Amino acid sequence: LCPGSNSPASLLLLSVLVAAPTALGMEVMAPATINALNGSSVKLSCTFNSCYKVENKQFSLNWTYQECSNCSEELFLQFRMKIMNKQLDRFGNRVEFTGNPTKYDVSFTLKNVQLEDEGTYNCYVLNPPDRHRGHASISLKVLTKEPPKHDSTVAVIVGASVGGFLAVVILVLMVVKCVRRKKQQRLNTDDQKTEEEGKTDGEGNPDEGTK
Repeated sequence: LCPGSNSPASLLLLSVLVAAPTALGMEVMAPATINALNGSSVKLSCTFNSCYKVENKQFSLNWTYQECSNCSEELFLQFRMKIMNKQLDRFGNRVEFTGNPTKYDVSFTLKNVQLEDEGTYNCYVLNPPDRHRGHASISLKVLTKEPPKHDSTVAVIVGASVGGFLAVVILVLMVVKCVRRKKQQRLNTDDQKTEEEGKTDGEGNPDEGTK
């Protein structure tokens, strides 16, 4: 809820939020998992929503790296008045801040990705007067080769086979229907001939009936 709204509904909602402080935290958004090819560059995207304009004097950002779930977090990039890189041995100068806090973007790019870069990357954002720090995590997976591209050839072949099978089935049904229709027409014709023959005597003369 952003300030500036005095409607009864807004005031009621505000009172509910005040009663539940955890709801006041800003929303920080990042993909849960990112795959990167070994030796490539990858952007770890992190954005946030805030009711307040970003002021460099108050805004703060921390990016940390966590090798495993039970490992301690290592600070490698932060924003305090300006962007500052903590040159961890594992990253060297491969970290480049590519976001723009005034546009609620705090992403960074990791260059020349290595297998040992796999792990969890935590994005912490605080934008006063927001009172609670927002947080999002990204799990980075490093691939040694590109994943196989989806081959549509098999799907096309299967689709064509199924389509061909259905066409044959429809053709058979049509043939069966036509045969049944012709057979019914033949039976109707035979019945009609039988009725006409019943109206004549055995010599082929019309039956005059009782005079």
